[in-house]
Amino acid sequence: MKRILVTGGAGFIGSHLCGRLLAEGNHVICMDNFFTGSRDNLQGYMGNPDFELVEHDVQEPFDIDVDEIYNLACPASPVHYQYDAVDTIRTCILGTMNGLDLAVARKAKFFQASTSEVYGDPLVHPQLESYWGNVNPVGIRSCYDEGKRCAETLCMDYHRQTGVEVKIIRIFNTYGPRMLPNDGRVVSNMIVQALKGENLTVFGDGSQTRSFQYIDDLLEGMLRMMATEDGFSGPVNIGNPSEFTILELAQLVLELSGSKSRIIFKDLPSDDPKRRKPDIGLARRKLQGWEPRVPLREGLSKTIEFFRTII
Repeated sequence: MKRILVTGGAGFIGSHLCGRLLAEGNHVICMDNFFTGSRDNLQGYMGNPDFELVEHDVQEPFDIDVDEIYNLACPASPVHYQYDAVDTIRTCILGTMNGLDLAVARKAKFFQASTSEVYGDPLVHPQLESYWGNVNPVGIRSCYDEGKRCAETLCMDYHRQTGVEVKIIRIFNTYGPRMLPNDGRVVSNMIVQALKGENLTVFGDGSQTRSFQYIDDLLEGMLRMMATEDGFSGPVNIGNPSEFTILELAQLVLELSGSKSRIIFKDLPSDDPKRRKPDIGLARRKLQGWEPRVPLREGLSKTIEFFRTII
């Protein structure tokens, strides 16, 4: 049995990860300050003797006896990470440093949940891990984009200087049950609007693309990455290479929800990427042939059913 710390463990991805790690026989310590995380996401684990909940902000140092650390602590949607941009970048940098310091002290593996946002508004398509990105360092999204880029730098510098084992993945758009209805992400926004009978908002003309990955596929990629033993640190893209326009997503949400809502168009936000699609060749080679298995239609249906229970 491993002792595994999940920072940001009460969030959308973190809570699912806690459940998967528990199911595989581990002792899981969930750390969260509940800025965007929710205790509701953890209710199914609270009676489990192998689950601990620690309320703590990763910006402050912490010391826990652990074998592995999954660092997921950071608001990950524009609404939340722009709410307090300085706090976001502090979480990215100080939180990662504190986690890495713990990993060094405890000789633990350190897993960094990075993001496709490190590519910015990419000039290369699809995005390979070797692409350095096209990021605005002074824009309204910079606190997150540059914060995550700096976190990757910290991981590799700690690895080179201390020998600590690090694993870095870059997560592309992920969706599923337990997303927050007010997180400002395109999937949750559209589902909530459809279920409430409101107009579905499409920014720009809807031709911009995203690659949508269901939560179960992401979890499988995360666990396979942590299990790699050949000194592979990454970064590695974990996402779905099936590319959809935002307009196609809106139309599918309307179909699957049975909503009679209309689609309306608004101005594109500043620094919003035009295209986003991962090249997952490296993941296939290094992570035992990993690739997404859940089609968008199937994943959206499950996500819509979740939102019906909370709207």
